[in-house]
Amino acid sequence: MTRAQNLNLAWGLAHSAGLAGERPLPDFSWASTVATRVIMRANKSRDTAPELRLRSKLHRMGLRYRVSIRPIPNLRRTSDIVFPKARVAVFVDGCYWHGCPDHHRPAQRNAEFWSTKIAANRARDADTNRRLAEAGWTVLRFWEHDDLDQAAIAVSEAVRARCAS
Repeated sequence: MTRAQNLNLAWGLAHSAGLAGERPLPDFSWASTVATRVIMRANKSRDTAPELRLRSKLHRMGLRYRVSIRPIPNLRRTSDIVFPKARVAVFVDGCYWHGCPDHHRPAQRNAEFWSTKIAANRARDADTNRRLAEAGWTVLRFWEHDDLDQAAIAVSEAVRARCAS
């Protein structure tokens, strides 16, 4: 018996014994289905693929940075990539979560909830940009679909300019 066949048999036995199966939605969940809840819980808030690629490019350029920290300690907002000495904060925003004008597609289910959520994310992003700028930080925001080579160059230029002054 192959490993896949063995796993299939084990899952079949577990299902028939009532040990495995679809769990009901918890009462406190905002998800419309169990599948939606599973997908949303799997979304990462850090170390996304575009973030990792940008960080790799920056590292190869000789830049060193902090990951997923608060640029302003008493402000509950974290930046994806932070250059504390240069005071440069970099964000790599996902098209869906931050309402990209080119790629965002409104949700089909629970549309009112999601449109409110995305609008609140955008408002928080603008507030974060404003607060960081007021505190003397340079804020760079990129969409997940942006050319990461160009983004890395822009970040490098900003960091080197801030360090030179």
